[in-house]
Amino acid sequence: MIVDKLLRRVTVETCALVLALAAAAAILGGSSAGVGVLAGGALAVVNFRWLAALATATTAAGRAPGAAWLALAGLRFAVCTAVCAALFLSGAAHPVALLAGFTALPCVLVTRGLAAAREEG
Repeated sequence: MIVDKLLRRVTVETCALVLALAAAAAILGGSSAGVGVLAGGALAVVNFRWLAALATATTAAGRAPGAAWLALAGLRFAVCTAVCAALFLSGAAHPVALLAGFTALPCVLVTRGLAAAREEG
């Protein structure tokens, strides 16, 4: 299925980009920068895959999103917020590095979308 292929490809490419960014950040900014990039990238990938699973389940059921979908979406954001807060309060991750890790996923998604548009003509 094309969605599974896209999901897998975006996940792999995001992880590769995050690892490269984390290595550079650790060298330039220390361990908190490297951990921040890794944590941000991991949170972005987990959030993306969770959202994709929710969307797949909703479309497979053939019904409009309801209160359960809304509650699970809220839970996604609450979990992400709690993890970010814990990382900030512990000092384990630099805030800018965490943001850089989060940004890797949208960059990969835009690149994949542009490549798909070019292939379709």
